[in-house]
Amino acid sequence: MSRPQLRRWGLLSSPPRGVPGLALLALLALRLAAGTDCPCPEPELCRPIRHHPDFEVFVFDVGQKTWKSYDWSQITTVATFGKYDSELMCYAHSKGARVVLKGDVSLKDIIDPAFRASWIAQKLNLAKTQYMDGINIDIEQEVNCLSPEYDALTALVKETTDSFHREIEGSQVTFDVAWSPKNIDRRCYNYTGIADACDFLFVMSYDEQSQIWSECIAAANAPYNQTLTGYNDYIKMSINPKKLVMGVPWYGYDYTCLNLSEDHVCTIAKVPFRGAPCSDAAGRQVPYKTIMKQINSSISGNLWDKDQQSPYYNYKDPAGHFHQVWYDNPQSISLKATYIQNYGLRGIGMWNANCLDYSGDAVPKQQTEEMWEVLKPKLLQR
Repeated sequence: MSRPQLRRWGLLSSPPRGVPGLALLALLALRLAAGTDCPCPEPELCRPIRHHPDFEVFVFDVGQKTWKSYDWSQITTVATFGKYDSELMCYAHSKGARVVLKGDVSLKDIIDPAFRASWIAQKLNLAKTQYMDGINIDIEQEVNCLSPEYDALTALVKETTDSFHREIEGSQVTFDVAWSPKNIDRRCYNYTGIADACDFLFVMSYDEQSQIWSECIAAANAPYNQTLTGYNDYIKMSINPKKLVMGVPWYGYDYTCLNLSEDHVCTIAKVPFRGAPCSDAAGRQVPYKTIMKQINSSISGNLWDKDQQSPYYNYKDPAGHFHQVWYDNPQSISLKATYIQNYGLRGIGMWNANCLDYSGDAVPKQQTEEMWEVLKPKLLQR
């Protein structure tokens, strides 16, 4: 690299008075290592995060600029599922938090080892170009237990982890799994093999009504007992609890009731999904901020289901149809978060952080702060 190029990129100047030559060379090396195209105000912010926290708070971000209002005192990883935002990357790094790519790919393609290698190389190059700290693999496709895809998926995770760890110091590779290892939505994965192959699993403890095998009625998105049974099953498979991060929903489901009984049983339309006669596809997802605005005008007010340990409410739309909305709030999430402490899970996270109201108005601000606060380990709250 020529001296004019060094000057152009601000890497060569007269050393400040009192700075020894070796120290200046170290500074130049640091800036060069960070990359000449670093979009951050300080080149050091383009360097990968190396620290591995004792407690993980894994945040999914789907875009826009709401991240500016997140509780960065807690966040350890941001998985970017929206458009790439260099400003977000720089800010997260300034707070010591990792920013990781989203990884998805057709399972039929990954049977070919050459395709896997090409896909991994592409993702690795993208991570380096964008100064990211790893990848979150989010594959939710059907897999038959005896299919070639079963082994290919495990191989993909291992090869991705090996490549990222080798090429990006301190990088993190994670894999999203269903709330239970029992072939949810016909996803037969080698859960123990995948857990061994990556840094940890993000357990999506939501959409737990994706397959309704009993009565076609509205129910909680993440029922307490059902959620914890899923973790017990993962641990019984000899998956280390430190390889599990609990995912909680910051959204709920709005169901149109075909019939709403006096004791609040909401019968829903039969919408099949992957073999099940009914599913939560009969409803629609609504963010927590929308739910908090609507609940005050509901016909029931806030209700609590003791069996599912979950809040819900009923309302009537302008056309006269009854609806039932199931969601999670600080009360229901705190019950599950206690399990994290008792069983030594690696941490907690949510889908997704954009679901809260960051307007700054008094009431929404308090509601938003309460949702972030409940993520903290109990020991840190004392």
